[in-house]
Amino acid sequence: MLKDKINEDFKTAFKSKLEADVSVLKMLKAAIMTKEKEKIYQFSKGGKDVALAVLSDEEIIDVIVAEIKKLRDSLALFEQGGRADLAEQAKMEMGILSRYLPEQLSDEVVKTLVAEAVAQTGAASIKDMGRVMAQLMPKVKGKADSGLVSKLVREALQGK
Repeated sequence: MLKDKINEDFKTAFKSKLEADVSVLKMLKAAIMTKEKEKIYQFSKGGKDVALAVLSDEEIIDVIVAEIKKLRDSLALFEQGGRADLAEQAKMEMGILSRYLPEQLSDEVVKTLVAEAVAQTGAASIKDMGRVMAQLMPKVKGKADSGLVSKLVREALQGK
């Protein structure tokens, strides 16, 4: 299970005194714990068994993707503000978090998947973007940047 791997890597990094890894993994563990508490609250509120409120690997990947997105947004601001030191740190943190994501799809593969989704949905204009994204996202979730996917879908639909 992915959560176990993260915990083991945290322990190893802590024992090896890898401060950067410890810091990032501590942040990730906190984000996962927050998401679990939200799920426990929803389960208890709905009358479901709280013991079932453990996050699946897919939900943990969603947490990791969200943390990487936050870092990517921060990175853009750091670069804009001329803070190369903070930009480097954000890149390093994104690299550490990326270790826990499934293998990323290449741009060419994503373009192919976009073309297939456009054809399958019969999308004819930018108004159909929601349908294309709904079909495409389950295939690329955690495997490709959603911003890139959105951009490629937009380009494909504007070319029609």
